[in-house]
Amino acid sequence: MNTPTDVLLNAGIVPRTRSPEIVEMSWFAPLCSDDFQFLGVPDAKLKSSWAHTSKIALEAERQGFNNMLCPSSFQVGQDTLTFAAGIAPHLKKMSLLAAVRCGEVHPAMLARTLATLDHMLEGRLTVNIISSDLPGETLDSKTRYAKSREVCEILRQCWTQDQINFQGEFYKLNLPTSPCKPYQQNGGPLLYFGGLSPDALDLCARECDVFLMWPETEDRLRSHMQEMTRRAEAFGRQVDFGLRVHVIVRETETEARAAAQRLLSKLDDKKGDEIRSRALDSKSFGVAKQAEMRTLADDEGFAEDILWTGVGRARSGCGCALVGDPDQIVAKLNRYVEMGIRSFVLSGYPHFDECGLVGKYVLPKFRLGKLAEIQGRIPTTPPDTPLAAGARL
Repeated sequence: MNTPTDVLLNAGIVPRTRSPEIVEMSWFAPLCSDDFQFLGVPDAKLKSSWAHTSKIALEAERQGFNNMLCPSSFQVGQDTLTFAAGIAPHLKKMSLLAAVRCGEVHPAMLARTLATLDHMLEGRLTVNIISSDLPGETLDSKTRYAKSREVCEILRQCWTQDQINFQGEFYKLNLPTSPCKPYQQNGGPLLYFGGLSPDALDLCARECDVFLMWPETEDRLRSHMQEMTRRAEAFGRQVDFGLRVHVIVRETETEARAAAQRLLSKLDDKKGDEIRSRALDSKSFGVAKQAEMRTLADDEGFAEDILWTGVGRARSGCGCALVGDPDQIVAKLNRYVEMGIRSFVLSGYPHFDECGLVGKYVLPKFRLGKLAEIQGRIPTTPPDTPLAAGARL
């Protein structure tokens, strides 16, 4: 009799975390002006502010989410690392998945910043590596990802070696790493990464720990996971797989579909185009794949069983939602787990309200845990680092 691991291996998918028993569930902090009652209709009560977004973060922790994605974009909203540092002392259990745009901060200083934040969270920091253009800058894909790869390599050296000894095309560094030591051990904070271009896939396969995908049909997701497994194996590595997806869950499927239609009921398509185009990743390969999903959808916007593409009409990046009753949502998430996905980054509109619904109807159906804990990254006692139990430098 085949085990779940045997099924994955036969499908050419090898997640680092083989067991499907524990799943990481994360929520989303709408830092980049991305909270609505009605998509495309700004509501002052839902604008990106410390008061509003910190309220969502505290509710996500109360509901039992393992982690929270804090996105990054040069548009109206809050700075990612500033918000993360502000909310860190208020959190007791939940981790933060802080998005970092490579090249924005000098790599050694970035390593120190992240190490400081990791200590503030007592080892509950994860990092979402972003490789899109910086504001006002346009680089070709190969150059951009080569620079991002150097940043990731330097972070690894900072977190695993006593000395940075790096001679690359963009950075040449010879520095001690003692100022950069994180709270987490065995490699430091996990690096999550999403991207589908060949250069992006190679970056993830070589340097990152979790391949974070946007929603597509199951066949397409499976193909991406097989490709990433092959590329990671070529570097002697294995990565875990994650899925970033919106959720609309209600007591009945009829109510969930009505909520989806209500979300779009006041959308002006020109405003939707404007919202999509202002994101720094609006012309990326992955965003193009999300647009393809809308062309595959039926008249009600569904590209696959309960996978609804309507969100992408007014949002760059993740453009699909799971829409259904609790049993349907849980069954779909379990299908993804069977495929080899071990981490989910969920969201819904408005984010505070949908957080409570997902916490009520979905989270209790799963055995939750953190990938960083499974991989032994988070120590049980303060580590021997300069910012924790180690000697003062």
